[in-house]
Amino acid sequence: MTKDLSHKLFTGISPKQFMEQMTKNEEAFQDWYNRFSWKDEDTETFFESLNHRDDLRCFILAADWCGDVVRNVPVIFKAVEKAGIPTEVLVMEEHLDTMDQFLTMGGRAIPVVIITDTGGYVLGKWGPRPAHVQEVMTAFKQENPDRDAADYQDKIQVARAEMMKRYGDDTGYQHVIIQELRELLSGF
Repeated sequence: MTKDLSHKLFTGISPKQFMEQMTKNEEAFQDWYNRFSWKDEDTETFFESLNHRDDLRCFILAADWCGDVVRNVPVIFKAVEKAGIPTEVLVMEEHLDTMDQFLTMGGRAIPVVIITDTGGYVLGKWGPRPAHVQEVMTAFKQENPDRDAADYQDKIQVARAEMMKRYGDDTGYQHVIIQELRELLSGF
């Protein structure tokens, strides 16, 4: 993981621009965004308190075609809005150099949320999924290292179904993301 993204400052697009430029999954993205709510006042107050800081920036590696982006980025947008953290979206295909510095188990998995200081020094990252959902993919990759195996596609479909089950049909997973982001941001 690189520690310096200063060369990426002001090269991304705003969350608003990302939502306006979506050509895939716009409705689902907007639905998750609109359904977000703060689960408890303490957590909301924590994110509001970050408005008093001016030393954090956020980059989000994302693309509108990705199901995990559609699920997770609306929550991240709500968190950084509340926190007043300047945020830039780096569309993955336009920033492969950065994507390849933030691989997950050797692969390009999005979204990746990168928190930096104002100079672009990387403080930490989150993504591509809540930990309890990512566990499924981690186990799958460890048990199925050969992408060319005859049963790979069947097995990855089972893993994806389990991940969807863990996300659930409602917004409960959103609070998990908020808690994970709170833990990350509390460390700076």
